[in-house]
Amino acid sequence: MKRIVSSVWLMLILLLPISQAWADEFQATIDLFRQAGESGSFFDTAYGYAVFPDVGKGGLIVGGAYGTGRVYAQGTHTGDVKMTQLTLGLQLGGQTFSQIIFFQDQRAYNEFIGSNFEFGAQATAVAITAGASATATTTGSSAGTSGGQHDADNVGRYYKGMAVFTIAKGGLMVEASLGGQKFEYTPK
Repeated sequence: MKRIVSSVWLMLILLLPISQAWADEFQATIDLFRQAGESGSFFDTAYGYAVFPDVGKGGLIVGGAYGTGRVYAQGTHTGDVKMTQLTLGLQLGGQTFSQIIFFQDQRAYNEFIGSNFEFGAQATAVAITAGASATATTTGSSAGTSGGQHDADNVGRYYKGMAVFTIAKGGLMVEASLGGQKFEYTPK
């Protein structure tokens, strides 16, 4: 019995850095957006936001993307979210990126956690970690450039209470497509 208890404690101690690294991934992404051009000013006025540290995306005419994130309201982690995306159009390649969605007010936040479906149109060009993107969706529009993960600039504004920003992390992809994103929110 003593050996089992010791083994459990050892496993918990070994897993502690992994859970800390996972938590740090979210904070590191938030810090990245705080420093990336216009998105930094949104933290001061937004009711909340959803942050996705790693979204993987790929396509050849038909494409898809998937990422997991956290949702915050007034600085408090309120739950987790999964994002899936399906696109159709001129696209070739794969990429990874970070994404943040700001909620201007409580109404926009409530709309988001209600798992609303969103259609969008986008144009993207990513080569390794340098990229340029423009997005127009039902939740707003955004544009951004990235010379690397820590050298990003973005511009955007609220549209229907939401603003979306992305930063390219890497890959090789060219895209001009129509698609939709689905968000599945799970309260904390």
